[in-house]
Amino acid sequence: MTDSLTELHEDLAVDDLYWRETYEPITEDDAFLRRIVETADLPALMVALAAVTGDFSLLREDLRPPQPPADIVGEPHGGMAPDAQAAARELAFAALKQVREERLTSVGTLTEEQGAQILDWITNAANSEYYPMLMHDMALVEGKGGKPKWNFEDVAGGREFSVAVIGSGVSGMAASYRLKQAGIPHTVFEKGHTIGGTWWKNTYPGVRLDTPNYAYSFSFAQRDDWPQQFSQGTEIHRYTCEVAERGGLMEHMQFNTEVTKATYDAGAGLWDVEIVQDGVTTVRRFNAVISAVGQLDRPKYPEVAGREDFAGIQLHSAEWDNTVDLAGKRVAVIGTGASAYQIVPAIVDQVASLTVIQRSSPWMLPTKGYYDDMPESVQWLVRKLPHYGQWLRFWQHWLGVEGRQHTTVAEPGWNKPGSVSAVNERVRQALTAMLAEQYKDRPDLLAKVTPDYIVGGKRMLRDNGVWAQSLKKPQTTLVTDGMERMVPEGIITKDGVLHELDVIIYATGFQASQFLEPLQVSGLNGVDLHEYWGGDAKAYAGLTVPNFPNLFIITGPNTGHVVNGSLYSMIEYGVEYILEALRVVLQENLKALDLKQEVLDEFVSKLDAASATKAWGHPSVQTWYKNNFGRVSQIWPFPVLDFWKITREVRLDDYNKLA
Repeated sequence: MTDSLTELHEDLAVDDLYWRETYEPITEDDAFLRRIVETADLPALMVALAAVTGDFSLLREDLRPPQPPADIVGEPHGGMAPDAQAAARELAFAALKQVREERLTSVGTLTEEQGAQILDWITNAANSEYYPMLMHDMALVEGKGGKPKWNFEDVAGGREFSVAVIGSGVSGMAASYRLKQAGIPHTVFEKGHTIGGTWWKNTYPGVRLDTPNYAYSFSFAQRDDWPQQFSQGTEIHRYTCEVAERGGLMEHMQFNTEVTKATYDAGAGLWDVEIVQDGVTTVRRFNAVISAVGQLDRPKYPEVAGREDFAGIQLHSAEWDNTVDLAGKRVAVIGTGASAYQIVPAIVDQVASLTVIQRSSPWMLPTKGYYDDMPESVQWLVRKLPHYGQWLRFWQHWLGVEGRQHTTVAEPGWNKPGSVSAVNERVRQALTAMLAEQYKDRPDLLAKVTPDYIVGGKRMLRDNGVWAQSLKKPQTTLVTDGMERMVPEGIITKDGVLHELDVIIYATGFQASQFLEPLQVSGLNGVDLHEYWGGDAKAYAGLTVPNFPNLFIITGPNTGHVVNGSLYSMIEYGVEYILEALRVVLQENLKALDLKQEVLDEFVSKLDAASATKAWGHPSVQTWYKNNFGRVSQIWPFPVLDFWKITREVRLDDYNKLA
């Protein structure tokens, strides 16, 4: 099945593993179509109907979604006025009837002109510099996606060449997919037993997305039948497994194999990659190495005395033991970040008591339907209206391209404590008012849950009210005094109180700034990567580092996002840069490319200057986005478009060419 699927997708003009040639015919009556039109998201519906019917006059100038900047949450239908919504619904209703009556069950690819026309309408005539990037993510215009436009056999000239990919999470999968498309021999080493990375490792109660699901997917694998807007972890893992099967990736995977060391042999121009499988250590040689180990892989534990003395059960959110029964137990959750935000509501009604130990309270993004199933209109349209799912994905993607970045930009001369601009202050006041409303019956909790750091200093959490409900329950205690030490009976906080416990759950995140740890990497002249970094990881576009030829990093330093962009976009754009670098090496018959130090220095200088103008770079903000030196090493501080532009070209002047 895998082989036939792979052959089918390789023959398609569109690079989408979920591409469907035909959809179900519409048979429902007018009343049903009216209901769909009344409840559907109009911008995505309008462009889908224009593409299916070929009637682009549906995209009227007066019906453009204006998309005012979303300080907190975006306006429905991109801010279309009520009269514009009404007019659009009438047009959409007539077009849906046409689809039904003409039995339009398929639609081909778009021409570049049609794609540009749709982009102009749905983006409200945004800067046309966005269009190439958006056509890539749309993946409905032939030849405009990320598929390599070259093949290994055509450029290698019979040369033996192979690539090692470390990790089979979504980054490693993207790398393998593009390498496979280019025909480059490669092996993906995965220390675990299956693909999916984060999504097979994290099985804690309540685990789910906090990014809209359609936008959280590959441009080359646009699944359209997501059951929820923010799917549960098991659903995302199922998606990764499906992508691996449809893309024929499993044949390149080597599981239960940990890469422990990579050493560059300058004479041969090869990497010696040390792997451990079933306790046996071997070395294999590759021309290039791609690290896809991710930023959020190694659990972080709090530095507190006596942790080994606790007599009960200890669990980390990233290393969950599903055999542990929490029912009737006295449980503590340490941390109030993203994982705690999901764990606490999931277990609060099972436990005898719940102690939540908070270091800093998170800002929350109101998300009413966070747990809800996908609306009926979406479930119906993705079955009946060709490419509606792709257009909904694109619409969500576009809204997140710059997202709420404007709320985090520091205003020159602004000196009001607690914010960095008038917009940032406005958002802070609005979110504070929401908290005041949620906790109006519990002023004791309100004082504890109101954050004391700048909005945008770290990623906001999705809030549908269950966090406040959980903290208010009689069995829950929110502790903000900090931990003094752990003892066999539980945790003693700094106020001297002993909290007797059966289970301690660490929702304390990861060692995010320690990139590529504990992998040992030795480059030119024996330079050790971690010594070179000295705890302050830096890489050009997060991808490549001087003295380490043909070593590439996906989701490397400063490629994370807070209020704009997409994990999948950063991954895909970065992978495409890596593929282009490999093409250059093959085309030029080089051993490798080695980034020049001055290129990295100039890049980091601009990066740091940009971070200093953002909320997360403010001196008062202390989060995991900053490393031990206080430097922001996690976040991309520029528009996403800048990353796109950087990754479109491998400038040979930036590199020493090793022949």
